[in-house]
Amino acid sequence: MHRDRSVTFREATRDDLPAIVRLLADDPLGAIRESAGSVIPDAYFSAFDAIEKDANNTVIVAEIDGTIAGTMQLTYIPGLTYTGGERAQIEGVRVAAEHRGGGVGQALIGWAIDQARARGCRVVQLTTDRQRPASIRFYQKIGFRPSHMGMKFHLTDQPG
Repeated sequence: MHRDRSVTFREATRDDLPAIVRLLADDPLGAIRESAGSVIPDAYFSAFDAIEKDANNTVIVAEIDGTIAGTMQLTYIPGLTYTGGERAQIEGVRVAAEHRGGGVGQALIGWAIDQARARGCRVVQLTTDRQRPASIRFYQKIGFRPSHMGMKFHLTDQPG
């Protein structure tokens, strides 16, 4: 991508799911945990429908010339910490391979930060896998700082 091309943002639709799932699967970790075959599993549609019904949740796509160049999920989380301040959680950030390094990711995250600021959020947070050192460098370059140790308990790995 050339940096002078305009990136636009909009809420994703169900019709965008095939492109979004392809983006989610287009890296070594995503290739293992996503299912981007010719038929998209119903679970993606169910998850999308639940996100769409939740006023605190949205899936966003970034477009260049009408083509999806990136995606992310933005979730607003009310909380008691930060004096009852709301936080914005950014998840599932992906940029199409042909647009990586061209400013799409930075524009996507900048847009999310602007949305969170306009909503009055106190914190914008995200996680990225330690196996993605380029992503870690990217997020630090644009101002995110490691502040907590993230921990996950994968229920699919547990018996029962």
